[in-house]
Amino acid sequence: MTQDKIRNIGIMAHIDAGKTTVSERILFYSGKIHKMGEVHDGEAVLDWMDQEQERGITITSAATTTEWKDHQITLIDTPGHVDFTVEVERSLRILDGAVALFCAVGGVQPQSEQVWRQSEKYNVPKIAFINKMDRIGADFFGVLENIQTTLGANAVPMVVPIGKENQFEGIIDLLTMKAVYYDETNQGTTFREEEIPTNKLAKAKKWRANLVEKSAEQDDKLLEKFLQTDDLSDKEILGIIRKATIARHIIPVYCGSAFKNKGIQRLLDGIVNFLPSPTDLPPTIHAKNDKIQRIHSADEPFSALAFKIVADKHMGKLTLIRIYSGQVKSGTVVYNSTKDQEQRIGRIIRMHANRQESIDMAQCGDIVGVVGLSKTRTGDTLCCKDNPILLESIEFPAPVVSISISPKSRTDNDKMIDALQHLSDEDPTFIVSYDSETKETIISGMGELHLEVLVERLKREFLVTANVGRPEVAYRETAVSLVEGEYKHVKQTGGRGQYGHVCMRLEPMEPGNGFEFLNEVKGGHIPSEYIPSVEKGVIAALQKGPLAGYPVVDIRVIVFDGSYHDVDSSEFAFMEAGRMCFKQLFMQTHPELLEPIMSLEVISPEEYVGDVSGSICKRRGRIESMDEREGIRITRAMAPLSEMFGYANTIRTLTQGRGSFTMSFEHYEAVPFAIAEGIIKKRIEQNKVR
Repeated sequence: MTQDKIRNIGIMAHIDAGKTTVSERILFYSGKIHKMGEVHDGEAVLDWMDQEQERGITITSAATTTEWKDHQITLIDTPGHVDFTVEVERSLRILDGAVALFCAVGGVQPQSEQVWRQSEKYNVPKIAFINKMDRIGADFFGVLENIQTTLGANAVPMVVPIGKENQFEGIIDLLTMKAVYYDETNQGTTFREEEIPTNKLAKAKKWRANLVEKSAEQDDKLLEKFLQTDDLSDKEILGIIRKATIARHIIPVYCGSAFKNKGIQRLLDGIVNFLPSPTDLPPTIHAKNDKIQRIHSADEPFSALAFKIVADKHMGKLTLIRIYSGQVKSGTVVYNSTKDQEQRIGRIIRMHANRQESIDMAQCGDIVGVVGLSKTRTGDTLCCKDNPILLESIEFPAPVVSISISPKSRTDNDKMIDALQHLSDEDPTFIVSYDSETKETIISGMGELHLEVLVERLKREFLVTANVGRPEVAYRETAVSLVEGEYKHVKQTGGRGQYGHVCMRLEPMEPGNGFEFLNEVKGGHIPSEYIPSVEKGVIAALQKGPLAGYPVVDIRVIVFDGSYHDVDSSEFAFMEAGRMCFKQLFMQTHPELLEPIMSLEVISPEEYVGDVSGSICKRRGRIESMDEREGIRITRAMAPLSEMFGYANTIRTLTQGRGSFTMSFEHYEAVPFAIAEGIIKKRIEQNKVR
C-alpha cells in the first residue's frame, strides 16, 4: 500500500453519540466483518472487553485496519466517557485525521467540546458526522449551527438529509446532486441514487451553492472563476475541500443513522477523499531541536512513538506504536531515545481489536503492536541509534480521585502489587503510590467509574480480590502572598558537621502554571554545585505540602542568597536547608487549599428542572446556564468534585430514571475557609501529615 493510500483516523465524540455503532458499520461495509455487532447486545467487535459489553460503553481505545476503495484505513474507536480521556489523548496524538461524531438530538455536548479541544491541540484535521437522524428531535441544521458557533468551526455540509426522525429516508449528495436512498431490508448494503425530489430541489440547490462558495473562498483562482461563472466543477470542489480540510480551514459535514445503516458509505468516501495521508503531513520534528526532522517516507531513518501499552494474557506486554518514518522488521534492535536504551523487537502485529495478525515488517504510516519492548513506556520514542530523534511525548491530566486498596488475603499482596503495576503501565492517568505513614496502597484516577473499572479488572484479569476505601479528592495547596526569609541547617555531631544556609523568596503564580525554581544567587555565596540540591529539597517539600500534606502547585521559588562552609557544607545539607526553608516560609504565605471543580451538564425532562437545580446548589454548585431543546432541559453548572460522589443515584431518583448527567474536570479553586479547616483537621487526625 503506497503512502498516499493510507488513512490513520479516530472517531471521537460525547458519550452515547454512537461511536462504536458507526465503527461497526465502517468495518461491515468495508468487508472487514461479515456480521454487524450491536452495542446493546454486547456484541460490538471493538468493545471486546467484558466490562465494555456489560456496561454498553467504550472503556479502552481499540485499533483495527480495513480497506475502502483501495485505501488502507486504520481506525481507532475512542471512549466518550471523561474518566477515560487518556485513551482519547494518546489516540489523537498519533492520528492523522478524525471523525467528529455528533448526536442529531444532543448536538455539541460537553465531552464533544473536550475532545475537540484535544484534537486542536494536536492539529488534527477533522470531518464531522451528525448521527441518529432517525431519533425524535433530530435537527441536522440546528447541530450544524451548533458546531459553527460553539466550536468556531467552518462546518460545510457535503450532504443534507431527506426527512428526519421516523421520516428519515436518506441523503442528498451535494457534490453529485443526487438523492441517495438506503435499502433497510438489506442492512444498507445496497442503495439507489435518484434525481432529487422536486420538493427538496430548492433546499439542495441552496446548500450546493453554499458548498461551491465555501470552496471558492479557499483559493484565489477558484474565487475568480466562481465570480465569473457562479459554479465550480466537482473535481475542483473535491481538490480544494481536501486541501482546506487538511489545513483545518474547513470541516466537511455528513449525516445519517448508523443504527439504521444509512449514510456510512458516504462517510467512508469522505474519509478517503478529505482526511490526510502520511504524505500530506509536515515533517516530524525533534522535540528539542527543530533542525532535526523526519519526512514521512519509508526511505528515511526509522522513528516511531509508543502510544499505548497493553497487558496481553498470551503474549505478555504489547506496545502499540505509530511509525513516522522508515521501516522496521521483526528481530530488529531499536533505540529508545527517551530512556537511552536499546531493545529488540520480537514480533510485529497488525491489530484488530483484541485479535492479532503477525506481519514481518511495518513501515511509515503504520500503526502496529510490537512484542519485546519490556522497558518502553507510553510516550517513548523509538528510532535508529545511528540517527536518533526525540519525538514530542504525550501530556496527560493529573488524577483527581484516590482510594486506598488492600488485598483481602495477605497471600495476594505480591500478586496485587504486580497487577497494579501492569495496569499503571497501560494507563498513565492511573497512579499507584504507597503511604508509608498509614501503610496503605493508594490508587488514583480520573473519576469514580475509572477506579471502579480498574478494581474490577484486578478481580477478573488478575484474580485479585481487594478491599477498597472511600474515594478521596486530590486536593492541592498554593500560596496566596509573597514572602521571603532564610533558614540555616547546622548540625555538629563530632567529626564533619552539616552546614547549609539559604535565603529564599516564595511568589504565587497564575493558576495552572505549576512550579518554577529560579537561582538569583550572586557572588558565589552559594556555590553553583549546591543549587540543584536546594531545588531537590524544595521539590521534596512540594510533594507533601506543609498545610495538609497535599501537593503544592502554582508557586515560584527564588533562591537569592545564602552562605556555605568550606568543610561542613554538602549536597545533603543544602537539600535539607532548601526543604526546611520552603516549609517554614510556605506557612507564612497564608496558604489556601484548592479543590477540583467539575463542569457539569444535567439533561432532564422539563418537570424536574427545579429539583435538579436544587440538587446542584446543595452540592455547592453554581448554575451557569439553562437551555431548552424539544421539551428537555439542559442545566450546565460548575460543582466541586468532593460534593459529586454518588450523584448518579441522586439524578436517577429525582427524575424517576429519566435524567442523566456528564461531568469533566475544569480547573482548581480555593476551598471555602470553613470547609478547608475541616479537611485539614481530618487530614491531621488521620496521621497523614508530618
